[in-house]
Amino acid sequence: MEAEGTDVVGGGPLGGCLTKGSLLQAKCPDAAPSRRRGSARSRDAERRAYQWCREYLGGAWRQARPEELRVDPVRWEVRGQPLLCARRVGLGPWGPSAFLGRGRAGGAGRGGWTPGRWNGRRAERALLWVCSGGLSNLLFRCSLPDHLPSVGEEPREVLLRLYGAILQGVDSLVLESVMFAILAERSLGPQLYGVFPEGRLEQYIPSRPLKTHELRDPVLSAAIATKMAKFHGMEMPFTKEPHWLFGTMERYLKQIQDLPPTSLPQMNLLEMYSLKDEMGNLRKLLDTTPSPVVFCHNDIQEGNILLLSEPKNTDSLMLVDFEYSSYNYRGFDIGNHFCEWVYDYTHEEWPFYKAQPANYPTEGQQLHFIRHYLAEVKKDETISQEEQRKLEADLLVEANRYALASHFFWGLWSILQASMSTIEFGYLEYAQSRFQFYFQQKGQMTSFHPSS
Repeated sequence: MEAEGTDVVGGGPLGGCLTKGSLLQAKCPDAAPSRRRGSARSRDAERRAYQWCREYLGGAWRQARPEELRVDPVRWEVRGQPLLCARRVGLGPWGPSAFLGRGRAGGAGRGGWTPGRWNGRRAERALLWVCSGGLSNLLFRCSLPDHLPSVGEEPREVLLRLYGAILQGVDSLVLESVMFAILAERSLGPQLYGVFPEGRLEQYIPSRPLKTHELRDPVLSAAIATKMAKFHGMEMPFTKEPHWLFGTMERYLKQIQDLPPTSLPQMNLLEMYSLKDEMGNLRKLLDTTPSPVVFCHNDIQEGNILLLSEPKNTDSLMLVDFEYSSYNYRGFDIGNHFCEWVYDYTHEEWPFYKAQPANYPTEGQQLHFIRHYLAEVKKDETISQEEQRKLEADLLVEANRYALASHFFWGLWSILQASMSTIEFGYLEYAQSRFQFYFQQKGQMTSFHPSS
């Protein structure tokens, strides 16, 4: 299906500024400063970053004084959090004992805990680059300077990930770490160098995330479809029951309902769209929509697709960030990806995203994606043209119906984030945009029926 509309930046039919009557003065563009978000949280994360580098990279990181640490930004724009401005940061009075969080050694990937040249280095001879990490995590790139040769097989650069608001539950972090290690061993994801309660150390891969407009590129779209199909073909040691989608949404809904009375804007959204009843309607629709259960990424948006700078083969893309991955209905992964064509999270003014409904893929663009997806899934089979047309038609319906579930899922997620996240982002505006798009697309569903 194809969405109609014009570009929207926090206002208009699909991204709108929440009115006082509906959401009791939730933030609107004229009331919100045009500044980068998460600055306080980032300063805190910089102190944490120093601690983790000091503890797990060892050597001179333990000897260096905090004020000697150099912090420089890398322009790496990903979903929901443009990079912080360049600056030199002195950590001043915060000594190691004042840093937040305490991690224990545990878990290691190839290269262990990055020994070797990391020991014995002064902090001013190493670089810490602050990267953005989506709407809930912060990432840091730690790099040895060029003039220092490697001693052993230790990596020259590592990526430090600090978890933000954990909506999936602590158990999901354990599962994600296991998943991350398995994918790394299969050369399907970055290597894992260390795991601790607040985050982990990962392989830094020279690359950049795709930009929203690049999802429309036919060559890249075909490559993403092939990558998704390969991901769906994996066998993973997790429950094969598809409880994740509605189980998570039901948990989010209950958490929203349990918010304190002061959370009136969030509660008003629940009432405005009758979300509890509407979830039941969505479940009924999807119960009549056949979709195989496969291992899904569940968040294949541009920020989670890396374009490798130095690919080892013809495959130049890598999927990252598996915190939502689980066995799930295939249609959700495809429909969710189609929805991400609409949202650009690099907009630098409130509400820090831009909705472009007209960018929802046309039927032709969807079929282009679906054909490359099916080519990978069915590569060992011989099917007739008639069978191919039926597979394409059915998957077209499946993906667009599950696109509704994508809107619903991330809408609930965003309402909940609005109550707990410290990142400056228009979560309530984004939630309203997703639900408005949900009802708009639902209204167009009558033209989509599975082939008989």
